[in-house]
Amino acid sequence: MADAPLLDAHLCFALYGASMAVGRLYKPMLDEMGLTYPQYLVLAALWEEDGPTIGALAGRLALESSTVTPLVKRLESAGFVERRRDTADERQVRVSLTPTGRDLHARSACLGERLVAVSGGDRAALQALNGEVTRLRDVIAAALRAAG
Repeated sequence: MADAPLLDAHLCFALYGASMAVGRLYKPMLDEMGLTYPQYLVLAALWEEDGPTIGALAGRLALESSTVTPLVKRLESAGFVERRRDTADERQVRVSLTPTGRDLHARSACLGERLVAVSGGDRAALQALNGEVTRLRDVIAAALRAAG
């Protein structure tokens, strides 16, 4: 297999490894807040826009509704969100932050601060990297939609 690239030459492996490393970095702080990383992502989406439907929330997170629903149920049990049937369309369930869930937004700032600190403190470099990865994600997503 002389032509096969080394594992470290695979962009997918670098992205996967970076994602896993960030998750491990965040874990102790998330544990203190009583959150898992996927639950944190649900809350981060709600801090951007409170009150979406489960389907809209799933779309924002690039997940299936069947994956998001159990996350939301656990967040509701913990008192961070509440679910309500949409008054205009009872088939839809809307998710809203509770005051406790809103309060976590300020507490979660430590996550980004920690990432900046361990990466050398260069916020601009991290923002540029985020932009490049986001562009790659969007190009791949568009290609998948076109193929599919």
